[in-house]
Amino acid sequence: MKRRTFILLTVIFIAAIGGFFVALQVFKEPVPVGQPTPKPEGEGWIDLLDANHAEGWENVTNDKDIFEIKEGVLHIFGRMVPPLRYAGYTTEKFSDFQLHIEFKIERHANSGVFLRSQSHDPVHRGFEVQVLEDFGNAPNKNSCGALYDVTTPMYNMSRPAGEWNSFDITVKGKEVIVIMNGWMIVHTDLAKMTSPLGKFKTPFDELPAEGLLMLQDHGGEVWYRNIVIKKL
Repeated sequence: MKRRTFILLTVIFIAAIGGFFVALQVFKEPVPVGQPTPKPEGEGWIDLLDANHAEGWENVTNDKDIFEIKEGVLHIFGRMVPPLRYAGYTTEKFSDFQLHIEFKIERHANSGVFLRSQSHDPVHRGFEVQVLEDFGNAPNKNSCGALYDVTTPMYNMSRPAGEWNSFDITVKGKEVIVIMNGWMIVHTDLAKMTSPLGKFKTPFDELPAEGLLMLQDHGGEVWYRNIVIKKL
């Protein structure tokens, strides 16, 4: 009996070691590397951080000083949490659009680009494209570029902390496309989401078709620039 137990434990040990080296080999395999895409220009594009639009941004949660706009960069200080707060562009609501936005984020920080959101309930009456410092990690439903807690990106395209990244997001009807640093990572149909998913009680198919653009203050320091939108 002791000999059988010894043999069994030896087999399990060898299998575990083999699995470790297989995982290590997978980790070392090449992964996609992207670069931020340039700021779009031309007819129809609106720069939400230029002199004509910068005053439209405000803290839609409370009266705390959570961000500043300086030299074309919206800087979220990330000084305190909770509660989560939101810098929202309040001058206009958007329905169908193309959005280009660039961001860089400090180590271990978290934020999010909230789309079609409502000021009284950004999390549950809108949806979030996650902004997260997760360079080198395997993609999951909470990765950078995910539709938070619902849709896993095809690739993790995050660049290291402190480097600029870009999102090019298209929202048209119930179709959502997210391109991060030049690679399409999400292409999904909210109309298929007729039941609650992730932590959300409201099916994404039932979310408002129009709302505000908001940027989350999750207690980490993050910078946004080249926020340009084109209504479709």
